[in-house]
Amino acid sequence: MSSKQDFKTNVMRILDKQKIKYNHYTYADTDAISGTEVAQVLGQNPDMVFKTLVTIGKTKKYYVFMIPVAKELDLKKAAAAVNEKSIEMLHLKDLLPTTGYVHGGCSPIGMKKLFTTVVDSSAQNFETIIFSAGKIGYQVELKPTDLQKVIQYTFADICC
Repeated sequence: MSSKQDFKTNVMRILDKQKIKYNHYTYADTDAISGTEVAQVLGQNPDMVFKTLVTIGKTKKYYVFMIPVAKELDLKKAAAAVNEKSIEMLHLKDLLPTTGYVHGGCSPIGMKKLFTTVVDSSAQNFETIIFSAGKIGYQVELKPTDLQKVIQYTFADICC
């Protein structure tokens, strides 16, 4: 059995395999639930802590969006960013079967399939960003350019 210090999520193993440098954090032993609470517990700027949202388009294609935890996804801007007429949030019951992740532990890295991914352009304002390590209570921090080595994504203004 591993201790919290040497616990590795699948996301961390993928980053290790790619030899990508990252920091990891845990908030598993706190009461933090929302992304802004997580940022607060970690002592981090909520603008650089991102949540991973999964949507489905009118064409029935899935899309992943990463936005700062204190912001809301603008569905019209998001749809335009992926050339869809409209998109909606994926129903909670469909998240695990579609991505392999549960709500609150969804990471853009290591999903069951590679989905078109868009990161809010505000990520370009930071040297590193923090997001879920694929398990509730765990986060990773890395450079957006290093994230590009693991998943393909584009930047767009997708927040309200």
